[in-house]
Amino acid sequence: QVQLVESGGGLVQAGGSLRLSCAASGRTFSMNAMSWFRQAPGKEREFVAGISRYGRNTYSADSVKGRFTASRDNAKNTVYLEMNSLKPEDTAVYYCAATERTSWSWGSPVEYAYWGQGTQVTDSS
Repeated sequence: QVQLVESGGGLVQAGGSLRLSCAASGRTFSMNAMSWFRQAPGKEREFVAGISRYGRNTYSADSVKGRFTASRDNAKNTVYLEMNSLKPEDTAVYYCAATERTSWSWGSPVEYAYWGQGTQVTDSS
C-alpha cells in the first residue's frame, strides 16, 4: 500500500502563486507516475498535471499549461505542484494520485490506485 498526504493549499489572490506538496509513504518503490487532479464544487474530477517516475516526462492539462508545473523529489518521496498566475477558476480541492502501472493514460482517474485526501485551494479575490 501507498499513502499520500497533500499539503500547501490555502487562500490565494488571483495572479498569485502557491506550491502544493504530496508526501508518499509505504510501498513507494512501486510507484510509477504521479499526478495532480482537482475537483471544483459541482464538477467532475479533472486531471491537472503529472510526472513520470524519474521526471523524464511531464504532462499538463491545456487549462494550466504554462502556469502549473509538476515536479518530484524521489529521495524525499514527494511530488510538487507549482502553481503560478492563479485564476478564480483554479479554485478546487487538489488531489495527488499515484499509479504502479508501466503504461497509463495521464488523465484517467481509474489508472491511479492511490489517492491523497485532498487540499483546498481557494481564490480570495
